[in-house]
Amino acid sequence: MTVLFILSIIAVYIFIERWGAIKRANKMDINFMNNIKENVMSGRLDSALAQCQAENTPAARMIAKGVSRIGKPLKDISTAIENTGKLEVSNLEKNLPSLATIAGAAPMIGFLGTVIGMILAFHEMAAAGGQIDIEMLAEGIYTAMTTTVAGLAVGIIAYLGYNILVSKVNTSIYNMEVRATEFLDLLNEPV
Repeated sequence: MTVLFILSIIAVYIFIERWGAIKRANKMDINFMNNIKENVMSGRLDSALAQCQAENTPAARMIAKGVSRIGKPLKDISTAIENTGKLEVSNLEKNLPSLATIAGAAPMIGFLGTVIGMILAFHEMAAAGGQIDIEMLAEGIYTAMTTTVAGLAVGIIAYLGYNILVSKVNTSIYNMEVRATEFLDLLNEPV
């Protein structure tokens, strides 16, 4: 039960920390891309970079990498943006595998506790000989089943949290791809 309690605290911590990080990553000024377009088209690359740094989101950092590469071949700019995007996605997905592991391991730990509890209950029955105390047996089974419930509860909560966070990360990735495509389209526009 102690292990399950620790896993539940870790799962809740990961969920809350990642939820906040992903929420901050998705906050972006609605006029961000229009301002970037205006600055790039008028040759104010320093202003565009300053705006990206002020925004401080994954999409803004990708655009900043692209702005810093303006003047190089479009393929190089695209590659730089893509590589920055991969790093940003990796940062967004930080600790999600741990949450998935908790979702899978917690029920198994609960079942392990149940099996150990049942073995102890049967051992006590065997040691009692012909004097089987139903109350003692019931208490052992109750304790064994409690670990199963705790393991399933922690596993379900971690599983739900993991899927919610994966959905939010996918939304962030989509937003990053949209911004990167808008920026690359901007560079492809005739002057």
